[in-house]
Amino acid sequence: MLKKIYRNIRLLPKRGKEPYVSFYKIFGFYPYNITLYEQALLHKSSSIKMKDGRWINNERLEFLGDAILDAIVADIVFKQFEYKKEGFLTNMRSKIVQRETLNKLALELGIDKLIKTSARNTTPNTHMYGNALEALIGAIYLDQGYRVSKRFIYERLIQEHLNIDTVAEQEANYKSRLIEWSQKQKISVSFDLVDSFVDENNTPIFKTAVVILGEQAGLGTGYSKKESQQKAAKEAFNKLQRNTAFRNHIFELNEQQQQLHNETYTNLQQERTSTETEA
Repeated sequence: MLKKIYRNIRLLPKRGKEPYVSFYKIFGFYPYNITLYEQALLHKSSSIKMKDGRWINNERLEFLGDAILDAIVADIVFKQFEYKKEGFLTNMRSKIVQRETLNKLALELGIDKLIKTSARNTTPNTHMYGNALEALIGAIYLDQGYRVSKRFIYERLIQEHLNIDTVAEQEANYKSRLIEWSQKQKISVSFDLVDSFVDENNTPIFKTAVVILGEQAGLGTGYSKKESQQKAAKEAFNKLQRNTAFRNHIFELNEQQQQLHNETYTNLQQERTSTETEA
């Protein structure tokens, strides 16, 4: 308590001045260690070299913020949907923390006006702003702790900018739906990273293929592995639902593999029996 009072007294001369005012408008509180928040807004294209030779940007804070966001959103949906099963809760968390949602929230909060970048292309599709939002969540956690981080995510993000009941009714997670289909049909599905590269702004791009019994069923490209997997899963799931010829082809392949497996097993059993009889 005394530490908090001391911190607030130290902040008194800085309140009402930039960048404290801008951060207050976003978070609803004044930062203690403002350096953390400034680093969270430092895109890797504008990395700063420290005296010890280290280059700093917001990537480490983004890593931390991603983990904190996952944990807090899991905490929120677990308590919000008391009687829902694990699959529903996983899907809800995925829809809230996905890159498209975070990018949208960052733009609505005005983070795009504060981020420091020298990248030529700063369109929302780069997810630069969503990444900065995750980095800011990491900064809040280090500066203010878990409770304040949770309050910010719940009150400023979910309550003000997301209707959690509407999110629950949104389209299901395609990767989850595809996995559920594969488990029900007892057909193997894999998500294979087929390519990764960087664009002209040095932003990572990932390309994932959904492979079902050796057949490519979907291909997706995104700014994260998760995004590329979701896009590939959507293409594959829709293909299975709408393309009768492809779906029947997959079922035929599965029957052939099952038949081959059974024949192989039968032959092995016969060989074993023959060997035992000769002995």
